[in-house]
Amino acid sequence: MSLTLRPYQPSDAAVITSWLKSEYLMRQWCADRYERYPVTSEDMNAYYSKYIDGQNSLALTLVDGEEIVGYITLRILEGNPSEHRLGFVIVDDSKRGRGLGKTLVSLAVNYAFEKLGASKISLAVFKNNPVAVHCYEAAGFTRVVKNVIECYKCLGDTWECIEMELNRMQ
Repeated sequence: MSLTLRPYQPSDAAVITSWLKSEYLMRQWCADRYERYPVTSEDMNAYYSKYIDGQNSLALTLVDGEEIVGYITLRILEGNPSEHRLGFVIVDDSKRGRGLGKTLVSLAVNYAFEKLGASKISLAVFKNNPVAVHCYEAAGFTRVVKNVIECYKCLGDTWECIEMELNRMQ
């Protein structure tokens, strides 16, 4: 495997959205950021055009040679340019169990620390996604307690998030 991160390209959307096999999986990936399931390439690219500016927010695609195998976003938290937030983390579901998630997260963390000058990386992951929680812990993230728990209305329920972070000094 020759895994590298590169900037997201609109042509990546068809592959990435094909991994969202159910609305439940889609909501675990994006919470309420997309209005309807299934998410189309056009939906993803419209979101990208609206929210990813290439400076305060980046979208990155994980490739194995030419094959698209993962996707992740990084954004600067408002008012704190030293903290970057991971989001929209997903890998090709047909390749799960090979460490792609940990590699994707680790490459994005290194990118944020080395190229973007971040001193802290944070994320929120749904409690009902233990595989993702394990992936983030394997990549070095630790759970932190916040005064307010981030929650989203998904599929008629309230989904609570676990807040996690990784500091450059760790």
